[in-house]
Amino acid sequence: MKTSIKILFLGLTLVSATCLAGDGKTKAMTCSACHGMDGNSIANPEWPSLAGQHASYIVTQLKAFKAGERKNVNMNAMAAPLSEEDMQDIADYYASQTISVASVDAAGTELGAKLYRGGNAATGVPACMACHGPNGAGNPGAVYPALRGQHAKYTTLQLNAYKGGERANGAAAIMGAIAARLTPEEIESVSKFIQGLH
Repeated sequence: MKTSIKILFLGLTLVSATCLAGDGKTKAMTCSACHGMDGNSIANPEWPSLAGQHASYIVTQLKAFKAGERKNVNMNAMAAPLSEEDMQDIADYYASQTISVASVDAAGTELGAKLYRGGNAATGVPACMACHGPNGAGNPGAVYPALRGQHAKYTTLQLNAYKGGERANGAAAIMGAIAARLTPEEIESVSKFIQGLH
């Protein structure tokens, strides 16, 4: 616990210092501790990769963290000192980076591939690609995030957060209704499929 508090305090200090001046890459230096220097999170699969994510989506999420509409003790604190200009600069930097897509064992993704591409008519789950695109590129105009290459563990955590109602800010209400119909097996398999999607 003490270590987490020290890391958080150091992060807040660095955010304050780096956001005073500099471009998106400079401002994102503090973010790189969790999300990777180029936006590819390799330290912990529970932290999302931001490389190639739509700037509009990153800004929307940073605003939600800052306002406390989306709950995460670390991100709420990290977003607190950011101005709208800082958020946009950081988002633009990460959007310009290239996501690293990991290889995935196809054996555990067959159900996920079917769900992603065709949904589950029996339970009223639409195809994921209807909003997030055939290759997981998302839809920046609708602020639907790119999913391709995202860590399976992170995607599983987020789908469960939607399902449990912990994540419900903004357009996430749509995901809550969809995730509520997913089985644990479907969540695990579609998350694995998304990790290898490109």
